Amino acid sequence: MSLILGIDPGSRITGYGLVQALNGKVRCVDYGCIKLGTGRVEQRLATLFQELLDISAKYEPVEVAIEKVFVGKSVSSALKLGQARGVALMFAGRKGLPTFEYSPTEIKKATVGRGHADKVQVQHMMKVLLGLQSIPPSDAADALAVAICHAHTFSFTGRLSDFGAEQ
Repeated sequence: MSLILGIDPGSRITGYGLVQALNGKVRCVDYGCIKLGTGRVEQRLATLFQELLDISAKYEPVEVAIEKVFVGKSVSSALKLGQARGVALMFAGRKGLPTFEYSPTEIKKATVGRGHADKVQVQHMMKVLLGLQSIPPSDAADALAVAICHAHTFSFTGRLSDFGAEQ
């Protein structure tokens, strides 16, 4: 059984999602949004680091899955996202947690079935796949999708390595 912390880094809001994976099945443990506000960047990043430490202390995840940064609207936005992503990576490194990174396309293909799905589709699929009572906020849904992507990828690659060992 594996408790995976999925992180969708953002400079103002970072989504997190915790899923428990066992035998190819996943269940939601918790999800939410870390609101970083609009203050100075160093304060927002310090808040992010502390919140991730608090989540880790409460749930004790064994793996971290993080969405890779992509250059979408502007290089400036990508750099800001990169700072939040760097804090998330530092958190995982400091805790000694194995960390896995996935592109937005990989995440959407693994969870929605279409690499260019929109945010509403991701939110809906998280509700359906995890049997949630309501649709999670967009950033939290993205983080849950990252965690599920990792659970499915790890489960599949684990089965492949088991298959290779049988031959």
